[in-house]
Amino acid sequence: MGRGRVQLKRIENKINRQVTFSKRRSGLLKKAHEISVLCDAEVALIVFSTKGKLCEYATDSCMERILERYERYSYAEKQLVATDTETQGSWTLEHAKLKARIEVLQRNLRNYMGEDLDSLNLKELQNLEHQLDSALKHIRSRKNQLMFESISLLQKKDKVLQEQNNLLAKKVKDKEKEIAQQPHLEHENYESSSYMPQPLQPMNIGDVYQAGEDGEIEETLQQNQANTVMPSWMLRHLNG
Repeated sequence: MGRGRVQLKRIENKINRQVTFSKRRSGLLKKAHEISVLCDAEVALIVFSTKGKLCEYATDSCMERILERYERYSYAEKQLVATDTETQGSWTLEHAKLKARIEVLQRNLRNYMGEDLDSLNLKELQNLEHQLDSALKHIRSRKNQLMFESISLLQKKDKVLQEQNNLLAKKVKDKEKEIAQQPHLEHENYESSSYMPQPLQPMNIGDVYQAGEDGEIEETLQQNQANTVMPSWMLRHLNG
């Protein structure tokens, strides 16, 4: 028959308990050595018997170093767990505070909209009315400020456009004056260019001689000079 499964409970027989302890202890030490060699692990095993006898095993006999490493990791893990617990508690408290704050803000918003007013007493209604009046004053003040700024901006734009309009009107007037003076200048230029010495009229020599015979050559010359523009050299030649 095969070996049956041993029920895991305290062995009441003292002798059997001691024998089982010795066998299991040897097997446990053997398994600890095997896992340290096969898996290149650092293993520390400490066993105290019912009589207080110590049985231990440590990889490369470095029990102090392994225990120190264990204490360091154990302390760090405890600190991490404590931090996580504190953080979780802090976040839970913060969540409750924020949730309550949101509920208050939502209730206030409904009250500002004129809803859920039945739960408010007279003092709360008066405070709500005062808050609404104050908010309305701020809104009106801001609206008036924006209107004044818009009007001032429009006035500045109007001033700039008026200056540009005046400048363009001045340029148009100057151009009109220039255009109006051009025909007058052309007329003056035409008159100055048309004033030229008249061509010499042919003088009848027979008349001159006839007048000379009558003794009136001077008068005839003067009349001819008045009627005809003659150069001075020709007059002197005739007088000579």
